[in-house]
Amino acid sequence: VFSEWLQGFTNNISRGGICLEINNLNPLLAEKIHSQEVRLSLVLEIPVSKDTVKARARIAWVRRMAGQNDRYLLGLSYEEISPLDNNRIMRYAWVKRLFVPVTLSLITILVAVFIINSYLNIKLTQGNKLLVEQLFNILQESSIAKQKLKEAAKEKDELVLDIQMLEQRIGRIEEEKGALENSLGKQKKARQEERESSQKIEELTAMIEQLSRDKSSLEEQLILVQHKENSVAEELLRLDRKKSNLEKANLDNMYKWLLIHQNQRTGLVMSFEGDEAIAGWAFIYDQSLAAQAYTNFGDFERARKIFDFFVKDAKKFQGFYYNAYYVNDGSTAEYIAHAGPNIWLGVAAMQYMNKTHDRRYLTLAEDIAAVMIDLQSEDGQGGLRGGPQVKWYSTEHNLDAYAFFDMLFKITQKEKYSQARDKTLEWLLAHTYDRPDIPIKRGKGDATIATDTYAWSIAAIGPEKLEARGMNPDRIMEFAEQNCAAEVSYRRPEGDNIKIKGFDFASQRNLARGGVVSSEWTAQMVLSFKIMADFYYKKDMVAKARAYTLKAEEYLAQLGNMIISSPSPSGQGESCMPYATQPLADTGHGWATPGGKATGSVSGTAYTIFAYYDYNPLELED
Repeated sequence: VFSEWLQGFTNNISRGGICLEINNLNPLLAEKIHSQEVRLSLVLEIPVSKDTVKARARIAWVRRMAGQNDRYLLGLSYEEISPLDNNRIMRYAWVKRLFVPVTLSLITILVAVFIINSYLNIKLTQGNKLLVEQLFNILQESSIAKQKLKEAAKEKDELVLDIQMLEQRIGRIEEEKGALENSLGKQKKARQEERESSQKIEELTAMIEQLSRDKSSLEEQLILVQHKENSVAEELLRLDRKKSNLEKANLDNMYKWLLIHQNQRTGLVMSFEGDEAIAGWAFIYDQSLAAQAYTNFGDFERARKIFDFFVKDAKKFQGFYYNAYYVNDGSTAEYIAHAGPNIWLGVAAMQYMNKTHDRRYLTLAEDIAAVMIDLQSEDGQGGLRGGPQVKWYSTEHNLDAYAFFDMLFKITQKEKYSQARDKTLEWLLAHTYDRPDIPIKRGKGDATIATDTYAWSIAAIGPEKLEARGMNPDRIMEFAEQNCAAEVSYRRPEGDNIKIKGFDFASQRNLARGGVVSSEWTAQMVLSFKIMADFYYKKDMVAKARAYTLKAEEYLAQLGNMIISSPSPSGQGESCMPYATQPLADTGHGWATPGGKATGSVSGTAYTIFAYYDYNPLELED
């Protein structure tokens, strides 16, 4: 045997040959190899390649490695090798040689990109949070300025009243003085009486002079107060301009927040950010609002992703979609199917169709309408139950259905939809608008007050039609404000405690928890105030229209105080609305507000955007 098996490694490669590093080579054998022309038949295996390379080579030289007696380098020179195989060997050698520096370069680039991206995200988050904080500060300054303006106006009115009273008093004294002077001139009286009258005239003259000085002093004060009022009014005007810009910036960020939370695989939008109990849930109602927001901002592809999920992937129960699905994989999150959320999905499809004239989702809307008409046919009076699994009737669901059937009729001109719409209205008039002390009941046989039924009566049916059917839309809005408006203390995530005025879910008098302000339901009322203002502007009743406009502006400004920065890293600090001023609060309608100190809400955020841009989701725009 010439040699036992020896361990060797490729030490170097060139087109002409290979250098091998051999371990445990006998020095005598090394000498023999070096002194004779030894030829080798080679079978080379290239990593990551299944084909071996065959070649013949001669040993061109042998060198002992410095300081190591049994380790040698053998230089092999090719005598026979395929050019193709030689190229394969050289390509592998270059790849291996470049692998480490290229990998290190890529890692360096990725780390640099990560650091830059993290830095930009931090700056973006800081900038977005600063926008929220600036709006909050401006709103506080504006509130203080408005209070100062009220105080200045009150002070001015009091001064004007004091001046008027002084003028009246001066007038009376001047009359008395004139009468005395006339009496002295016309009658001949005793000297004593004459002296008394003269003395009285002097006293009256002195009083007139003093009152005139007092009047001059008050007029000077009035001028100062008027200057103060003008100064505060100018400051308020400056703040309002700045507030308007900041409101627009924050509203734009709120829309970006809706974009960020759409899952690109399923198309669904996470309903709440910050409540671990329902993390990753996508409620149908929220998908409707998000789809309408996307539609109104011209992001039609995003809206289509939501609709496509329901057309292709969403599971159903007896023709009804379930109330909620998981954002990440589209599986069912809540195995309950209610009429209202399904109708809202149909409403979103109709709004998309009206805006784009794309009828691809008409089948989706008509399929939803078909199960609602079937449900309606089960009731002898034309009402819709809350769903296939329940027996109760909801005013809210029937208001949704009225608006939905009306939209379908306007777009398709099919009589079955106008008939379903009219049946729904008759049911509402018979069962929910039938008590003078409570204008709108929550449902059939349920006199509980629900704020959204008041707002949506105006938004869905409209003040004109309500008035034509014997209802008083002013009374509806008055009742909602008297019974459901609340002023509460709200602790912002940044730690500020402020007073917020808005609308509760129900009459707070009936709830032990005290008042809670809902961002979504407050925004619904803002929109209804605006609808009422338009109603009276069309009637040329400007004073009444202006009164409703001022209410809308007041509550919309209050919503600005509720804006928070997105609580999650993915939210990048974008602006959003919390669902309510209090977590885990009983709404009075069988469910509680989400948990978490800073829980972003799709419904609160979307409806605030709608209120700001005067968009009524329950009516098709012409």
